[in-house]
Amino acid sequence: MKIVSRNEELLRDALSRIPQSSSRTNLSSSNKLIRFEDISAAAFKIQCGVQKTPCMYSRLSKQYGMDIYLKKEFLQYTGSVKERGVLYLLTSLPQDQQRKGVIVASDSNFSMAVAYHASGLRIPVSVIMSTSTSPARVKMCREYGAMVISYGTTAKDSQMHARRLAQENGYLYLEEEDSAVYLSGLGTVGLEVYEQVPKLDAVIFPAGGHSGLLAGSAAALKHLNPHISVIGVESESFPVLQQSLKVGHPTDDQACSNHQFYGDVSGLCFGSNSLQLTGKLVDKVVSVREEDILISMLRLLEYERATVDAEGAIGLAALVAGNLPELKGKRVAVIICSGNLELHLLQQCIARALTLDNRVCRFSLVLADSPGDISKLLEILVQEEVRVLDIKQERTFVTSELFTVEVTCTVETRDKIHTAQLKNVLLEHYPTAAWTER
Repeated sequence: MKIVSRNEELLRDALSRIPQSSSRTNLSSSNKLIRFEDISAAAFKIQCGVQKTPCMYSRLSKQYGMDIYLKKEFLQYTGSVKERGVLYLLTSLPQDQQRKGVIVASDSNFSMAVAYHASGLRIPVSVIMSTSTSPARVKMCREYGAMVISYGTTAKDSQMHARRLAQENGYLYLEEEDSAVYLSGLGTVGLEVYEQVPKLDAVIFPAGGHSGLLAGSAAALKHLNPHISVIGVESESFPVLQQSLKVGHPTDDQACSNHQFYGDVSGLCFGSNSLQLTGKLVDKVVSVREEDILISMLRLLEYERATVDAEGAIGLAALVAGNLPELKGKRVAVIICSGNLELHLLQQCIARALTLDNRVCRFSLVLADSPGDISKLLEILVQEEVRVLDIKQERTFVTSELFTVEVTCTVETRDKIHTAQLKNVLLEHYPTAAWTER
C-alpha cells in the first residue's frame, strides 16, 4: 500500500533548521528527515520483536469525566517503551558493526532494552554500571544476556570507561539520543494508538529530558490526523522541555534531585531533533507535582492492577491533578510507558500516596493510664470502621499530668470523607486530640 504523506511538509519544516552534529552512535541517518514512511517502516521491521501492547478503556474514566484509554507499554518484556526504538536502532546497524558488538553505560531503561534485544539479535553487548547500581538491575541485565561490568562510583565514570572500551575493541558506544532511526522506532506507539482507539481527541505522553517518545509519536499522529491533540507531561521540579522550548534550544541547567524516583524522565538534555519536532507538532506541554505522580501510581495500581514507575504514571498525573480541564468529555489515550520500579521504592511510594490521598492518617491524644480508656478508644475506631495500622504508647516523656499515657495511632480510612468523619468523632470524645498534618 502506498503511503500518502499528508503532513510531510510540516515534518520537513520542523527539521529544516537542525544543524549537523556528530552522532554518539555514529549513525549516518542521525539528522535525516523523519517521515511518516520511516515510522511505518520501523513498525513493519520490529513487529515480531516487540509486543503490540493493548490500549484499553480504563475504569478511571468515570472518576475523571472522560473516556480514558491506557496504552500499556510497561507490558514490554523489559518493562519499557524504549524497546521499540532500541530494536529498530540495532537492526539498522551495519552487519560488520553487529558482529563487533555494542556497549552502553547506565542502569536506565534504554540500557536494559539494549541488553535484551542485542542478545536476541546475537550482537555482543556489554553494559557498564557504576558500583552504586542496585543489585536487582545488575542481575536483570545479566539475565537478558549482557556482559555487565561494574566500574566507577558515578555514571560519568562508567561512561568514560565504556567509551574507552569501545575505542579499544571496536564496539559501538550507544547512548540514548534522538537520531531519526531511534525516533522512528518510538513513533510506532503513535501508529498503534491510532489503530486501536477510533475517534481519538487527544493523546498524553511523558516528556522531560528524553522526549523521543513524544516527538516520534507526534509525527505519526499528526500525519494521520492533525486534529488529534498531542500533549506532553513533565515534572514541575525540572521542566526541561518547557524551558528548552522557551529559549529555542536544548538546556541542561535543570537538575533532578530525585533521579531514583523519576528515572528516565529526569535527563538533563535531549537533542535538537526532538525539540524541533515537539515545538512544531506538540499542542501542549504541562507540568505536574511529585504528589500528583504518586497519586497517579496509586490509582493505576488500584484500578488497573498496574505497577508502574514515575515515568509510567506521569501522563495520567496531569488528569489526576486537573491540569487538562479542556479534555472533559473527550476521548483520551494515555501512554503508560514504564514499569521498572525498585521494590523498596514501590513500598515507599504507595505508603506516601495513601497519606497524600487522605487514606492513612495519624493522631495523638492523652488518656488516663488504664485499660478501660484504651479499650474505649479502640471501640470508637471499630465503630468508625477504620483499620488500625499502628498504635504506640508513651509514658516516660508525657508532659501532662501524672499517670497518663500519650497514645499515637496510625489508621487507614476509605477516603477523604471517611477521614473527616473520623476526625469529628474523635474531637467530640477527645477535644485535645492532635492530628499529624501530611
